Amino acid sequence: MCRDCRPSRRAFATLLAAGAGMTALAACAPEGPLPSPAAAAPATGSPAPTSVSTPTIAATTPTPDPGSATPSPASAEGSPAAPPPAPPSGALPARHSLGDPASPWVVVNKHRPLNPQRFAPADLVRPGVRLAVGGEAALLNSTTAAAAEKLFAAAASEGVTMALASGYRSFSTQTATYNGYVGSMGQASADTASARPGFSEHQTGWSFDISDGGGACSFQPCFAGQPAAVWAAGNAHKYGFVVRYPLQFHEITGYYYEPWHLRYIGVDAATDMHKRGISTLEEYFGLEAAPDYL
Repeated sequence: MCRDCRPSRRAFATLLAAGAGMTALAACAPEGPLPSPAAAAPATGSPAPTSVSTPTIAATTPTPDPGSATPSPASAEGSPAAPPPAPPSGALPARHSLGDPASPWVVVNKHRPLNPQRFAPADLVRPGVRLAVGGEAALLNSTTAAAAEKLFAAAASEGVTMALASGYRSFSTQTATYNGYVGSMGQASADTASARPGFSEHQTGWSFDISDGGGACSFQPCFAGQPAAVWAAGNAHKYGFVVRYPLQFHEITGYYYEPWHLRYIGVDAATDMHKRGISTLEEYFGLEAAPDYL
């Protein structure tokens, strides 16, 4: 990555305060004043792991199927109130949990932490794609890895170079990353630059960051204009992915534009979102906006 040819996240925050361009906040946060999650891992000299053990997953509160009717209180006259409209995702024949971290539809944001917060996927694997990182950051859950291999191959067939820049991130790695930001800039600013432990999509194994393989504009707003980002924005849905933090939707997602952060939700859902022109998971699944932590 081209660390010497771009300003730090703090510099971009200053530019935002001055009204000079977009700010790249990081649900990913692999760059800036801290080393990447891969660099933060202890150097043991041993090969990168290809699997991560999974703690016992505690029982979670069942999440209603999206689109199903929710019982409504009776009106003053005693007649049942009209049920709320079904979310757009309700049109799909197959539905998945929005709360189970092992579900491709799990929604993790500043209002919805992982449950359990120390969740780790049982099926982490290293995908057969070009890697810009090692260690746990080169891992994805098996479903996402298989879809990523198809995505990267399709991009390469059209002459677009794409690399995996940051994949799985454990609870302990996210804790170290977030605490480092808190120590350097205070919690209020840290919350705009890094997800709190247990609130990161990277911990699910369903998401990853991409680069162009050469470090051009990596984790910076200008990456939106790079061929890898342009191709992903127009084609990722064909392979089950969405750009999780789109431009000008930070009041819903809680994060500014991250054209490098892709999230797997399945081909049917991703294609449906693309056809309908729906930009965020919160809107598609009928959930409240989550601009800040509760």
